[in-house]
Amino acid sequence: IKLKPVDVAIVGLGAAGGVAVLPLARAGLKVAGIEAGGWLDPHRDYHADEIHNNVRMLVTSVSKTKNEVPTFRTSPEQRASRATSNRTMMNAVGGTTTHYDANSWRFAPWDFKIRTDSVGRYGAAAIPRGSTVEDWPLTYDELEPFYDTVEYEIGVSGKAGNIQGEINPLGNVFEGPRRREYPMPPLRDTGFTSLMTSAAGKLGWNGHRSPAAINSQPYAGRSACAYHGYCDTGGCHLGAKNSTAVTTIPQALKTRNLTVVDHAQVTRILSDGQGRVSGVQYLRGGKEYFQPAKVVLLACYTYENARLLLLSKSKAYPKGLANNHGQVGRHYIAHWDGREISGLFPFDLNIWYGALAQGVVVNNWADDNFDHSGLGFIGGASLTVNHELHPIAAAAMPLFSRAPSWGSRWKRFVNQNAGRWVGVYAQCTSLPYENTYLDLDPEAKDPLGDPVCRITSGPK
Repeated sequence: IKLKPVDVAIVGLGAAGGVAVLPLARAGLKVAGIEAGGWLDPHRDYHADEIHNNVRMLVTSVSKTKNEVPTFRTSPEQRASRATSNRTMMNAVGGTTTHYDANSWRFAPWDFKIRTDSVGRYGAAAIPRGSTVEDWPLTYDELEPFYDTVEYEIGVSGKAGNIQGEINPLGNVFEGPRRREYPMPPLRDTGFTSLMTSAAGKLGWNGHRSPAAINSQPYAGRSACAYHGYCDTGGCHLGAKNSTAVTTIPQALKTRNLTVVDHAQVTRILSDGQGRVSGVQYLRGGKEYFQPAKVVLLACYTYENARLLLLSKSKAYPKGLANNHGQVGRHYIAHWDGREISGLFPFDLNIWYGALAQGVVVNNWADDNFDHSGLGFIGGASLTVNHELHPIAAAAMPLFSRAPSWGSRWKRFVNQNAGRWVGVYAQCTSLPYENTYLDLDPEAKDPLGDPVCRITSGPK
């Protein structure tokens, strides 16, 4: 079924597509936002339930992402197998911004010119062997006005550390210059965040509050955070978590230039005989549609973006859309993170409530904020301690060599200490490598019979 042409067809209405619809619609362009999921009802679909949210990951409107779990291998010689970890991606209007943690960092100026800055400071040998890292074609300063616009449009809570060159130690002193303060102050302080900020200061570290796309006070007609403790992988029934489903998408709909096409699975991006993209093909309600468009904005998650491009073959693009040089899916940058260090305290920390983005961050070892001479690597990690530790996750605590892993002694230890420990989260620098890439798995298929995405990532 061929539909009426639009100016822009956006595939995916999450963090990227859900933001992009607003300036496009305000500019008078006709936009079709095509989303595999549907609208979620905060009062019906959101639950203060660790099993529902974090274990079974049921905050989603359809199971599309669960049916397309990528396969994984560590070398091209291996046969890939389905990834075993739960996926935190979901399908709905608002996408993963519906149930994400709402941490809202900007990239640092160094992120945009890693190669130039690293080679200039440490020499060409500083670039890791096999890494394909390149400078961005734009700088932090060029992007800063757009960071500012988005932060004020959706609402972000935080404390600036660098306003037009003026440094404030209460914020991130390593951040790039900002034009103004955050729209809202940080999420509320607690005994735990005060303790962590004070400890960082005594060690000479710049501990600052995590910026969060969560209302610390009423903002744009939406409530402030209630700190009830079920923000991580859960939707916000108050609308205090600033998902695109409650911020930019509703505002774009008011212009009457945006049409949301929900429960629609895009299967191909089509192009004409000259190789110019002409629109998208999608399935909805058992029927197939073609949405003609002057421009197609691909705004899914990384795996689905690459998969759709590779699936969209034509005479002009026999190896997939934009893949005549074999670069689609290459230079894949993974997300390296984890709770690297844990600490046990002699008192309750009271971090079971609040929001995961309600934390204290140290950036002294992130990016190029310290001298890497002779260390053999570039980049680093930001370190964060935060609130929101649910009972099941708390009971899976490290034992600190003080108890066995099962039995009555283990139960007594957990009973006493489940509220007394915290893990330090490391958000690490990730670089692209020749041996880390995405392609189509020749064996594993989704329910439509299309190949799923295959991740290759392993030792050099």
